[in-house]
Amino acid sequence: MSDQSAVAGRSHRVRVAERCREITEARWFATAVFLLILGNAAVLGVETYAGVTARFHAELQLVEHLFLAAFTTEMLLRVGVHAVRPRDFFRDPWNVFDLVVVLTAFVPAARENSTVLRLLRLARVLRAARFLPQLRIVLVAVGRSLPGTVSFLLVGALLLYVYAMVGWVFFAGHDPQHFGSIGRAVLTLFLLMTLDGLGDAVHAGLQISRWSFVYYVSYVLIASFVLVNVLIGVVINSLEEAREIEKAETEKEKDEAAEAKRDGTKVVDGAFDAARLRDRITAARRALDDVESALSSLPPPRAHARVDEPPAVDEPRFRA
Repeated sequence: MSDQSAVAGRSHRVRVAERCREITEARWFATAVFLLILGNAAVLGVETYAGVTARFHAELQLVEHLFLAAFTTEMLLRVGVHAVRPRDFFRDPWNVFDLVVVLTAFVPAARENSTVLRLLRLARVLRAARFLPQLRIVLVAVGRSLPGTVSFLLVGALLLYVYAMVGWVFFAGHDPQHFGSIGRAVLTLFLLMTLDGLGDAVHAGLQISRWSFVYYVSYVLIASFVLVNVLIGVVINSLEEAREIEKAETEKEKDEAAEAKRDGTKVVDGAFDAARLRDRITAARRALDDVESALSSLPPPRAHARVDEPPAVDEPRFRA
């Protein structure tokens, strides 16, 4: 009985997973969830107007509860897809992010704090990346480019510091407004990195010394062209890696869905075969019982002569 109940329970989970997968993989489901996210963002924007919030406070609260119920239903369906193997649900980072965003809204401490609640509702907007593959690739690329970006920031900070110190040494006495301290020099050079006010800075530097032209030109070439191009290269490389990862994950999801479907079919067929086998065994037992009852009603057999004994033959008699 325990084996039968286990098989029945597993077949039930397989049917639930298949049904949830049909719903979540449908085009209308993704469109509906995406529209809900956009609607949630629109309601958040409307709540920034004090007059509208004061007038329609109850209606906005009702709409928020409806949004929370809809997102909770969505998460239940996504969890149901992995009813056979629940651990697979947590392998997808987007599933974990969505689950945290939805479940945190039910925490009493978060619901009592209006600021935290608004931030959680704002985090729902980020879930739109789940339904936009290109945006998801960009976000993954940004995350993978962080190590290279940190290296770029370190090199950029070192470059700013060196040139700021050189600028302070040569231009502090003549231009204290821009190079009067290391902080002012760093701020001036940071703005020059965007080529903003470069002409005015070069013109003011030429009035101090002709060699200031070399200072500004070398800084602009290194900071605005070399470093920026290096950063662009790091981001593009990370973008290509993110595309490969997204492609590999898509193929993996398809393979896992096909494998889960095959396993589910095997489980259901196995359950049906076990039930069919039990029916056949029951029918065979009933047939044996009928044969046994029929044999017991027959009369006992008669006693016959032994077959191995030859019949008696009269021997001929001869007269003397």
